[in-house]
Amino acid sequence: MQASKVRRCFKRLGTFRPGQVRLTLMTSLWFVSAVLAMGLPDQTVTPLTSEPGDVSRGREVVLKAEKGNCILCHAVPEPSVRFSGDLGPPLHSVGTRLSAAQLRFRVIDSSRLNPDTVMPAYHRSENLKRVVPQYQGLPILNAQEIEDLIAYLSSLK
Repeated sequence: MQASKVRRCFKRLGTFRPGQVRLTLMTSLWFVSAVLAMGLPDQTVTPLTSEPGDVSRGREVVLKAEKGNCILCHAVPEPSVRFSGDLGPPLHSVGTRLSAAQLRFRVIDSSRLNPDTVMPAYHRSENLKRVVPQYQGLPILNAQEIEDLIAYLSSLK
C-alpha cells in the first residue's frame, strides 16, 4: 500500500459521532496494520560525533541562512524570528514528539522516510541533483552541526 493512500485514510478518521465509534475503531486498527505492513525504515541513528551537541550552536544552525535555514520552511518558537515558513511542520514541541534518533534520521536524509519530501538531505552527499559544482560531494551540514541541531530541536519541549 502506498504511503499517500495511508495518509488519506488517516485524514478520514477525523472526528466522529457516537454511532461511528465501532467503524472508527476498525478503521484505526486497519490503518495501524497497514503502516506496520509498509515496513517503515529503522529510525535509530546513533550520534555522528563523540562530542554532544550544543543547543546555542544548534539554534544558530536553525536561524542562519548560510547554515540550515530551517525557518524558511518551519515555524520556530523564537521571539526574534518575525517571519517563518509553514511548508514544513512547526518545530514548537518537536522535542516531545520525536526522539533524538528520529530527529537525526529526518535531518540527515528525510527522503528515506518520505521520498516526496522537499526537505533537503542535510548530511547526504551522494546521488543529489542540481548541486553547484563547488558543493558536489559535500554535505550541507557537517557532523557536529547535525549534532548541535539535534540538541536544539530536542530542547524544544
